[in-house]
Amino acid sequence: MSDRYFLDTNIFIYSHDERYPEKAKTAVDLIRNATTRRAGVVSYQVVQEFFNVVLNKANPPMRHDDAQQYLATVFRPILAVHSSAALVSEAIQLQGRHRLSWYDSLIVAAAMEAKCAILYSEDLQHGQRFGDLTVKNPFR
Repeated sequence: MSDRYFLDTNIFIYSHDERYPEKAKTAVDLIRNATTRRAGVVSYQVVQEFFNVVLNKANPPMRHDDAQQYLATVFRPILAVHSSAALVSEAIQLQGRHRLSWYDSLIVAAAMEAKCAILYSEDLQHGQRFGDLTVKNPFR
């Protein structure tokens, strides 16, 4: 198994949320490590969810030129999983087997497709395993 890890959307959200400074520091460290070591990966879904929040729901919203810069410097180097029929099929199977929410099943399927050993997320149970993939909540 590789030393690659998958970063869920909440990691990126916390990196921009001043209300939780400890979570922000942890998130920034994970993202920095992902981009400098190229060990962390994300899926297209994570990129979409992040920009939906920071452009439409954040107060204040991220500026569009800052969003373009973030896409180029943070997401583009670590974007490893794109939407596909195979990804959706695996997510359907995971949802049925593990009773996950639809979006969580897509995240797990993407992490598995990228052959990650760890999925960093606070949305799933810490320590939960999906084959060789282990969920870790970095904010515990």
